[in-house]
Amino acid sequence: MGLKVVYFGSPEDAVPALESLVAAGHDVASVYTRPDRAAGRSRRPRPTPVRLAAESLGLHVETPSGLRDAAVQHKLSEISADVFIVVAYGRILPPEILEMPRLGVVNIHPSLLPRHRGPSPVSTAILEGDSETGVTVMLLDEGMDSGPLLVQSEPVPITGVERAGELTARLFAIGAGMLPDVLEKLEQGSVIAQQQDESLVTITRLVEKDDGRIDWSRDTAEIERMTRAYDPWPGAFTSLRGKNLKVIVASQMHALPATGRPGLVRVSERRIFVATGDGALELIEVQPEGKRRMTARDLINGTPNLHRSLLGE
Repeated sequence: MGLKVVYFGSPEDAVPALESLVAAGHDVASVYTRPDRAAGRSRRPRPTPVRLAAESLGLHVETPSGLRDAAVQHKLSEISADVFIVVAYGRILPPEILEMPRLGVVNIHPSLLPRHRGPSPVSTAILEGDSETGVTVMLLDEGMDSGPLLVQSEPVPITGVERAGELTARLFAIGAGMLPDVLEKLEQGSVIAQQQDESLVTITRLVEKDDGRIDWSRDTAEIERMTRAYDPWPGAFTSLRGKNLKVIVASQMHALPATGRPGLVRVSERRIFVATGDGALELIEVQPEGKRRMTARDLINGTPNLHRSLLGE
């Protein structure tokens, strides 16, 4: 017999875990997700992907603006759920809610904790050049991703081509597959929660828009990782003649000697190279402000005198 569950989640990445709970026969008594938000050019309110998925599954949905309101907490407590599941909900659960379910509050976190606690584990893993990552299913406590571990996936290699959006989706899909077995063992008492090793903790911070701004004096490898770590948001970007230029795909060119002042463009054989702090980065795919994504060759064709232009000014 399935557990009585309340599910907390919002983005597309949180949909597979919700679907796995339903497929496993658990009673998802209610789904909590962020309120509808204005989006697109029309600025019309749009529901979260989790809300759309929950409604298609015939589940009850709540969209409170916060979780500290007494009425919201009373409604949650009346459900008498066995367990709460939190997957990329986007809000911190207050202590009063953490104490409600008899089996605790289970969370899927896309890193191998205690490495990369916090809001940006996947972007940070790519940006720092980690060779692997993974998924942790844990119990939440009042700290930031500091609760005891229930189970972790096998390490997931980071090969140097992964983009944050794609890798995040893959990790949450792995976590969704792990969730039913974890809940079964939690109910049976056959999983032993393990405290995290505090000596191994690393903390990530919330990514901000300006984090994507490229400093061309940095090393080539670091800038290339930015183009993947900050995909899809905020993107790695610079400026060309006063207008924004997003660098979507780039290639490291360590063998290429420095071409001059960082940010200086060299066009060679219909390819674009930009001087960095230790060499040059080849631009493969870009998006100029107000235009579509395009190849480097298209940018060359549409930008007179691109050679020896300076990016970032």
